[in-house]
Amino acid sequence: MTMRDGETPDQPLDLHDTLNVQTTDGNEIPFEVVGIVEDPEEHTEYAILMYEGDGENEDEREFIVTDRRGTLIEDDDLAQEILDEFLVFAEEAGDGASG
Repeated sequence: MTMRDGETPDQPLDLHDTLNVQTTDGNEIPFEVVGIVEDPEEHTEYAILMYEGDGENEDEREFIVTDRRGTLIEDDDLAQEILDEFLVFAEEAGDGASG
């Protein structure tokens, strides 16, 4: 995985950073950091990244979970748990902002 400028991240990922993920067919998909989540028990931080597709259809959104250095979390169950918690938090934060 590389940053938008083609370099491997040497600093921790931050909100709005873009990480290009190379697919098995050689294409690159730009994922943007949309959240940073901390596990206080493990003292570990994770980045939630999203690819919006064409931006018109929410169903085309794809998410990945990495550590703050951009390394993909290989444990699918852990990645799904982190993503689920983030999505619940984001939904609750959105509901609070609307009224």
